[in-house]
Amino acid sequence: MKKLIWIFLGLTFHSNCQTPGDGLKDFDGNHYNSVVIGIQVWMKENLNVSHYRNGDVIPQVTDPTQWKNLTTGAWCYYNNDPGYGSIYGKLYNWYAVNDYRGIAPNGFHIPTDAEWTILTNFLGEELVAGGKMKEKGTVLWLYPNTGNSNVSGFTGLPGGFRSLTGSFGFIGKNGSWWSSSNHNPPNTWFRSLNFDVENIERTSFSKILGYSVRCIKD
Repeated sequence: MKKLIWIFLGLTFHSNCQTPGDGLKDFDGNHYNSVVIGIQVWMKENLNVSHYRNGDVIPQVTDPTQWKNLTTGAWCYYNNDPGYGSIYGKLYNWYAVNDYRGIAPNGFHIPTDAEWTILTNFLGEELVAGGKMKEKGTVLWLYPNTGNSNVSGFTGLPGGFRSLTGSFGFIGKNGSWWSSSNHNPPNTWFRSLNFDVENIERTSFSKILGYSVRCIKD
């Protein structure tokens, strides 16, 4: 019965246009569009803030050795190149995402693993939800950007990631976003979209990694 309800909701969604949210601003004054997807309201762009909600600075860490040894919050641009920031936002380690001072704009928060699952179930579950979340075309995503339709309006981008060693990879191929939910120390849950499949991956891995951040309305 539960699955039938999700299928019904999904069919209802696909028969309607994307519904824009009210939009929001972070501490730095960056503006983000938002979109209503089912019972949730999501940011349409990746987070790009450099301060916590109380005004404290989130350190930018460029050195790979320093990055891999962190146990506190930090951010970086992909390849340490600010040119990527205007498109893909910043990459954050999980310590920044989980900091008590808060990284999400007021009225929004980092999605839990359960909230990510609500989103993917609404979009037809993991095997097909990814295509409905990826930005259309092959301007930013590499060919073939399998299944891309962005019918959800989520507009997922392939911002790549920062690895355990502090190196960078997969720009154009992969976009990954943190959840706020621990799996087991030292890992936490996140979601990934890839250029060559239409599924979305639910995985847990090290909190040291640098991933993109999307926020969901409280």
